[in-house]
Amino acid sequence: MKKLLFLIVLFVALATAATAQMAEPVHFTTAMKATHGDEAEIIFSAKIDRGWHLYSTDLGNNGPISASFHVNRMDGIKTVGKLIPRGKVVTQYDEMFGMKLRFFENQGTFVQKIRFTKPTYAIDCYLEYGACNNENCLPPTQVSFVKRGTVKLSQAAKAGESNEKQTDSEPATAALPAATDSAAGTTKAGLAAVDAADSKALWKPVVRELRAFDNKRQGNSSLFYIFAAGLAGGFLALLTPCVWPIIPMTVSFFLKRNKERSKAIKEAMAYGISIVVIYVLLGLVVTMLFGASALNALSTNALFNIFFCLLLVVFAASFFGAFELTLPSSWSNKIDQKSENTSGMLSIFLMAFTLTLVSFSCTGPIIGFLLVAVSTQGSVLAPTVGMLGFAIALAIPFSLFAMFPSLLKSVPKSGGWMNVIKVVLGFIELAFALKFLSVADLAYGWHILDREVFISLWIVIFGLLGSYLLGWLKFPHDDPDHSTNVPQFFVGIISLAFAVYMVPGLWGAPLKAISAFAPPMNTQDFNLQKSAVEPQFTDYDEGMAAAARQGKPVMVDFTGFGCVNCRKMEAAVWTDAEVAGILNNDYVLISLYVDDKTPLKEPVLVTENGQQRTLRTVGDKWSYLQRTKVGANTQPFYVLLDNKGMPLNGSRSYDEDIAQFVDFLKMGLKNYK
Repeated sequence: MKKLLFLIVLFVALATAATAQMAEPVHFTTAMKATHGDEAEIIFSAKIDRGWHLYSTDLGNNGPISASFHVNRMDGIKTVGKLIPRGKVVTQYDEMFGMKLRFFENQGTFVQKIRFTKPTYAIDCYLEYGACNNENCLPPTQVSFVKRGTVKLSQAAKAGESNEKQTDSEPATAALPAATDSAAGTTKAGLAAVDAADSKALWKPVVRELRAFDNKRQGNSSLFYIFAAGLAGGFLALLTPCVWPIIPMTVSFFLKRNKERSKAIKEAMAYGISIVVIYVLLGLVVTMLFGASALNALSTNALFNIFFCLLLVVFAASFFGAFELTLPSSWSNKIDQKSENTSGMLSIFLMAFTLTLVSFSCTGPIIGFLLVAVSTQGSVLAPTVGMLGFAIALAIPFSLFAMFPSLLKSVPKSGGWMNVIKVVLGFIELAFALKFLSVADLAYGWHILDREVFISLWIVIFGLLGSYLLGWLKFPHDDPDHSTNVPQFFVGIISLAFAVYMVPGLWGAPLKAISAFAPPMNTQDFNLQKSAVEPQFTDYDEGMAAAARQGKPVMVDFTGFGCVNCRKMEAAVWTDAEVAGILNNDYVLISLYVDDKTPLKEPVLVTENGQQRTLRTVGDKWSYLQRTKVGANTQPFYVLLDNKGMPLNGSRSYDEDIAQFVDFLKMGLKNYK
């Protein structure tokens, strides 16, 4: 039974990993409905995943991909009027495009009216649409509708039939050089720009290789850093007035309770394990309440980010001494009474739970900040891993001092230094609150927290933090006679130096140390930093041939003319001097626009997932390349390749962390060399 359960879990995990990069946020159903006389409607009904926008019709050439109706073959039918959107259409001004956009959320419908002109009819048509969320955009995507049948015509329609001549048009198709991947079962089309054999190799799928890079990076890095952040939060919580004094009291209790030191150590260890279990359960509860999809949505959802910002401001005010965040005393009293009335492991667990409730006024803001930060990373495991690190740090001293009780004598007594730590944490939480407000500001386009405003506030916050540590600023709970000690002096100097470091950012300096937190460079009004990156090629095969001649690696940029986040990446990340230098000097940059409507010289017939499909435009071809070669269909999407089309690193999508993008490029160069 256990083996069967393991195999089921493994199968689900592999299936999830195999489709992780292929987004299908819009789900269509099609139908034909008779209306009156000889007319009918072809109906395309969509259900849209949360956070995604399905764009409406006639948005113009300078906007995102509009919904449109196209015909491959039509006999005995005429279209009547244009494609009609039905349902609740949201109209919103978009700063990036500089225009009002119309789109559906949650669900939407498109209708094309038709008229029958013959008793026997046949139609092969499709709806083309575009969709985006706050991070990615789909390429132009098609929904087919094919139907044949008979219908009883009115006299007027029969009269019109005798005078009407219709021609059936089938798209010409051209067979291109192709390479078949037996594992994927798909056909890869190349171009005549390079040798046919080379083209086949360049279009070869590399989904497995990319996934190996991505899994290595995510598995060993992201969750490790989340665990480390939880560990750091736990150690900070230890130094607060609500936790530190409890450590010697609790350990002494266990040692006095049992005359046998070995038994006291076992119970203290059990006490520490209970603390770990309680906080890990808290992380699991957060995961269960939100779920994987909601945790991903938190990273860009404006309302959640505003709530998190206000929550962190409240926590900061509590640490500054404005008020105390405490749970009802009756809760801890009841738990404490139950722990006294029970015995064994249950009593120890209840004592650990009492510690959790009593120390909430100090640990609550730290836990809240940790859960907020890791939840918005989009990983379903993040809250649990973060709480595991926090709990381990919190449980270590109870077990350690129980094993070596003589160490209790050397433990420093609680005092004013603990309040200093609380105030420092308050400043840090206030600084990070601005990060979440910045996300909401970017989502709604308010422009109240542009880059220079954000940096100005951080300069003030860390300047005040340095002033506090040097004794120039005091808060209500501070000891009036407390003076700056040596550790505070050095930390205060570091904080002031950090504030000075950020000053050039007001004039456009990249400030790589805070690039993951500050708003993108394109929100800054006054910017002396000018770095331009332009793609050398917009054709994959031509760009790869040039890279082979120059002996350089390639960055393939799957993008779109209507991709908002592609423009954000280009404005916020590519303008960085270091990024621009690497892309311009060390790579051949190939930008492939998946919504390019330029017709191919001849339509191309390919087989994908066992079904034949016709590629009619340049954008169709690049979208097909993205799906089959790298297993993704959203933009922006960046892949580093060698001259033979093999990956040099994992993939990247929308992420304005400049430092990580630089590491991404440098690792590709290292692997290439």
